[in-house]
Amino acid sequence: MNGQIEQFWGHFEMYKMLRPQLLECLTDADLAFSPGGDNMTLGELCVELGETEINYIESFKTFKMGNSGKNDDPGRAGSIARLTAWYDALHEELKAALEGISEEDAAGKMVHRGENFELPVHINLSILQEAYLIFYGKAMVYLKAMQKERPQQWTDWIA
Repeated sequence: MNGQIEQFWGHFEMYKMLRPQLLECLTDADLAFSPGGDNMTLGELCVELGETEINYIESFKTFKMGNSGKNDDPGRAGSIARLTAWYDALHEELKAALEGISEEDAAGKMVHRGENFELPVHINLSILQEAYLIFYGKAMVYLKAMQKERPQQWTDWIA
C-alpha cells in the first residue's frame, strides 16, 4: 500500500471494526426490524452499506465514482452469516484495490465523483470512512429502538 493511503488505512481499520461488533449483537430476526414509516429494515440498511462500499472499491480501481454497487444475494438482508461473509470479502477487495494504487497515482490522480467534482484518492477513502460513520449513526437509532445492548465501543464512539 502506498504511503499516502497507508496513513489513512489505520484509522479506517478502527472504524471498520465497529461493523462486526454490530453484527455480533444482532440475530437474523433483528435484521427484519424497521422503526416504521418509510425506513428500511436494519438488514436492508446493512446491505446499503455494502453497496456503498462496492462503489468505493470500483472508484479506487477506475478513479471514477459510480453507483452500480448492487446486492447480488436477495437473502443477505436477513442473514447475519451472509452479511458477515460479504463484509469480509468486501473489506479484502477494498484493501486489494488500495494496494493496487501506485505512489504516482495516489499523488497525482483524482477520483472523478461527478461534473466538476474530483478528489484525491486519500480524501475519497476518508469520505468512505464518513459513510461508515453515517451508517453507524443510523444503526444506533435502530439498536436503541430495539432496546438492544450496544457494544461498549459503540457507546464510546457513536452514542
